[in-house]
Amino acid sequence: MANPISLPVSGAPVLACGAWLKNTVCVTRGRWAYVSQLHGNLDGADARVRLEHSVEHLCASLGVKPEVVAHDLHPDFYSTQFAQSYAAHRGLRTLAVQHHHAHVASVCAEHGMIAPVLGLALDGMGMGMDGAPWGGELLRVEGNEFQRLGHLDFLAMPGGDRAAREPWRMAAAVWFKAGRGEEIAQRFSSWPGAETVAAMLSRGLNCPVTSSMGRLFDAAAGLLGVCGIQDFEAQAAVRLQSLAQAHGSVSPLSDGYRIMGNSLFGQSSVLDFSSLLATLMDCRATSYGAALFHSTVVAGLAEWVGRVAGEHHLECIVLSGGCFHNEILKRTLSDRLSMIGLQVLVAQQMQPDDSAISLGQAWVALQQASQ
Repeated sequence: MANPISLPVSGAPVLACGAWLKNTVCVTRGRWAYVSQLHGNLDGADARVRLEHSVEHLCASLGVKPEVVAHDLHPDFYSTQFAQSYAAHRGLRTLAVQHHHAHVASVCAEHGMIAPVLGLALDGMGMGMDGAPWGGELLRVEGNEFQRLGHLDFLAMPGGDRAAREPWRMAAAVWFKAGRGEEIAQRFSSWPGAETVAAMLSRGLNCPVTSSMGRLFDAAAGLLGVCGIQDFEAQAAVRLQSLAQAHGSVSPLSDGYRIMGNSLFGQSSVLDFSSLLATLMDCRATSYGAALFHSTVVAGLAEWVGRVAGEHHLECIVLSGGCFHNEILKRTLSDRLSMIGLQVLVAQQMQPDDSAISLGQAWVALQQASQ
C-alpha cells in the first residue's frame, strides 16, 4: 500500500475497484484515500485473487466498512463484476464512473482541487458514455460531474481490439480514410490479412471508431514502419518517442491539424490530425517522421486546449492518462500551456496511467456521497 493521499473533503467510506489494466483498488476513510499495490492486468487468475485479497486487507487493516462501491463503466471488466457482486452481497450502493472522468479526478484528488477544471485525458481507450472506445478527451470536470467538451477525430479500428495490438491495422485505417483504400493490400502485403482488412474497412465490418490518442500513436508507428505488431503494451508509442528523442526537435507541420466545432454551442470540439497522418503516409525518414509527429501533436493539443479553456473560462488544465508517460508529450505540452497562462496539474504521487483509476473513482464517489 502506498502512502495515503490527503483529500480536501471527508465522507462515507468508499471502495473503488479500478480498471482492467494496471489494476489497483482504493479505500477511503475520512479525509484519506488508501491505494493498494499494483495487481496487474485482470486477464489472469492471479491478478484477480490479488484484487480480492487487497480489498479484504485494506478494509480490515483500516477498520472500514464501505458504504459505496465504485467501478468502471465497462460491464465485462472483472473489477466491475467484482464490485457489483461485493455490493450486492452487502446491500451497498454502487457507482459507475466513466474511465476518463476517473483519470482527471485522480489528479484532482492528489492536488485537492475541488474547483472546475478542464481535463485532457489521453490513453489507449476506455468505455465512453455512448459505449464507444474513448481515449482522446477534453472534459470539464467539477466534483462528481463531467461534461465532454471535445475529442480527437475518430479513426476506425479494423478488427476491434486486435487493432490495438497490431498498429499496421491502424495505419491501414489511415490509408482508407485518406481515400487510398485500394492501396492497402499492396502497401501492407507483408502482414497476413491485409486484403481482409481492406475489405473490412470498405464494408464497415467490425471497424469500431475510436477517439484514442493511443491508437493515433499506433497509426503513426504503423505508417512509419517502426512497429507493425506490438509484443507489449505501448511498444509502438515507446519506439516513436525514442526515435523522436534521437532525432531532436523539429518545427510542427504548419497545416498538420485542424480544430472543428465550438463547444459553446453544444457541439463537440474536434481535433483532427488527418493532415499530419497523410504526410506520414509517404514519409521515408523514420526518425524525422517521429519527431514531426510529436511536435505537431503537441502544437495541436496546445491550441485546442487553449481555445476550449478560453471558451469556458477555465484556468486550470489537468493532464492525465497513460499517454503522459511520454516525456516529450508531458514536458512540452505542459510548458506550452503554462506559457499561455493556464495552471497545469499532473500526477505526482500516482502514475498517470490506469493504476490511478481507483483513486479517481473513489474521489468521484466520495464527492457524490457528501452532497
